[in-house]
Amino acid sequence: MRQIVLDTETTGIDPAEGHRIIEIGCVELMERQLTGRNYHVYINPDREVEAEAITVHGITNEFLADKPRFAEIADEFFEFIKGAELVIHNAAFDVGFMDSEFARLKPVRKTADHCGIVDSLAIARARHPGQKNSLDALCKRYGVDNSNRDLHGALLDAEILADVYLLLTGGQTALSLDAGSENGGGNGGIRRLPADRAPLSVVRASSSEADAHEEFMSLLEKQAGETVWGKLQSLE
Repeated sequence: MRQIVLDTETTGIDPAEGHRIIEIGCVELMERQLTGRNYHVYINPDREVEAEAITVHGITNEFLADKPRFAEIADEFFEFIKGAELVIHNAAFDVGFMDSEFARLKPVRKTADHCGIVDSLAIARARHPGQKNSLDALCKRYGVDNSNRDLHGALLDAEILADVYLLLTGGQTALSLDAGSENGGGNGGIRRLPADRAPLSVVRASSSEADAHEEFMSLLEKQAGETVWGKLQSLE
């Protein structure tokens, strides 16, 4: 599955009032793995950036003066996201701006007609009801380093969100002990192995893998309390 973690920065908060996108940042995931393929662009909005918006992202009118218009980058941006599942924090905001920009062009494109859309904010609210679920709050909760996030930036925020999303949605999703079930992987009943079969080889974790496991378990215990693994370790 191809996913694009996406963020935008804008001139203001409402496209219905003529506000425009000024920065797009995208990070590609394939089968929940970062591929290293990114898409990033600054855009001249042909209007003033509101002062309040500049305090959030730091992108000034002077900086944007020589940047391309959305019409100039629309096709390459669309080709990058087409067919992918978009992961966006507070998706209605960014998709609303994207649809507003695409509506100014021919052919008119609607994001949801060409991409799946996942709202990581909605997932976080379902997982952590009654708690703060801003990107900064989730970084703190999941131990994601956001120390470079003095100002909002579309590419940096997309990179951070990719880490948060993978932790937010990670872990085992299904377990079936029925060998004959649809998810059990069997063809019905118990399949017995021959007694004279070759012994299974034992593959032991390397020191770096063991260290990574300990780091992950430490993070898990901070978030969820004592784990079964920790109880077993204490018995040794």
